[in-house]
Amino acid sequence: MQLKRVVVTGIGAITPLGNNLDEYWKGLVNGVSGADMITLFDATKFKTRFACEVKGFDPGEYMDRKEARKTDRFAQFAIAASDMAVRDAGLTKENVDPDRVGVIFASGIGGIVTFQDEVINFAQGDGTPRFNPFFIPKMILDIAAGQISMRHGFRGPNFAVVSACASSTNGIIAAVDNLRLGKADIILAGGSEAVISMAGVGGFNAMKAMSERNDDPKTASRPYDKDRDGFVMGEAAGVLILEEYEHAVKRGAKIYCEVAGGGATADAYHLTAPHPEGLGARNVMIAALKDAGMKAEDIDYINTHGTSTPLGDGAEVKAITEVFGEHAYQMNISATKSMTGHCLGAAGVIEAIACIKAVQDDIIPPTINHFTDDPELDSRLNFTFNTAQKRTVNVALSNTFGFGGHNACVIVKKFVA
Repeated sequence: MQLKRVVVTGIGAITPLGNNLDEYWKGLVNGVSGADMITLFDATKFKTRFACEVKGFDPGEYMDRKEARKTDRFAQFAIAASDMAVRDAGLTKENVDPDRVGVIFASGIGGIVTFQDEVINFAQGDGTPRFNPFFIPKMILDIAAGQISMRHGFRGPNFAVVSACASSTNGIIAAVDNLRLGKADIILAGGSEAVISMAGVGGFNAMKAMSERNDDPKTASRPYDKDRDGFVMGEAAGVLILEEYEHAVKRGAKIYCEVAGGGATADAYHLTAPHPEGLGARNVMIAALKDAGMKAEDIDYINTHGTSTPLGDGAEVKAITEVFGEHAYQMNISATKSMTGHCLGAAGVIEAIACIKAVQDDIIPPTINHFTDDPELDSRLNFTFNTAQKRTVNVALSNTFGFGGHNACVIVKKFVA
């Protein structure tokens, strides 16, 4: 069977660096940190008191107040990003068949703030079970996919994907596979996360997974730096309009890039730690290259998972050097989480967007906050430290790895008719 080609025809983004695609990309290229002290709740007593929050987001720009009260912040982000992407792609009732347009949307956790607040309200009451009637539909992570489909009238494949921090990358892969097989003409794929809360920060603090550099939050996310001490929590949403190539051409759509392929594997090793030899990371990059019909030498840039954790960064670097061999030293790699923080279930899609823009503009966004080389990491690799670099980027790969040993990566390339 001849698989259909898949291209990207629209993008929407809500991020700690800006609430649209242009602001996000400008922030990445300029090496801007999205980290600051937490404003979404009183974090005074927490071990970590900073995060990469989305700033200046007003749900009223996308829905009325009544609807906003029925919608968790993560779904508000999703709706906003989908509106941008649909508009960017020029999708209308006249140029698409709604029965052939799907939504595959991801989140790692979903409406944790809603869950937290409802439980607190119950615990502080007299024991009478008084819960908001929208508690469950606000909380469940598939509600974002449902909300997007209802908002735009899209009646094609519709479901949620969850694989921790690999969620939205797996969602993109699922969408690409559906389009390749002709099960839809267009699929909105992406992810959203909004977990900066007492429960979210407290939970990750208890795991000792996050940086506690409260005296200098903007430099706290330090992927590949000797003194890295954990990730910085972020929140975001991103949406890609993935479209079957012939359909995109027929309606005269602009095309950002082509999605060449993707891969997914498991570490089968530990609840939260990566395989120390980077086994799952190595296998997933090999699987993505095979799916894309490419060789290691075809890759120009890798947007790494690069969370700024002592174990994770080292395992990923080991995997990259094993998969790419001598070509590893000809590529650029960078960790944009140094700027956005770790946006969990939304990390995959916003980092895929960074790859798409790198391919489009021939610019590698940097890994900021590098101060001290880690002697345990291969110094011959080009980590794109601190400053963006211009180079031709024909093909880019995005890595995402999640708790539970979930690994996913996607490859995008310059579009050639």
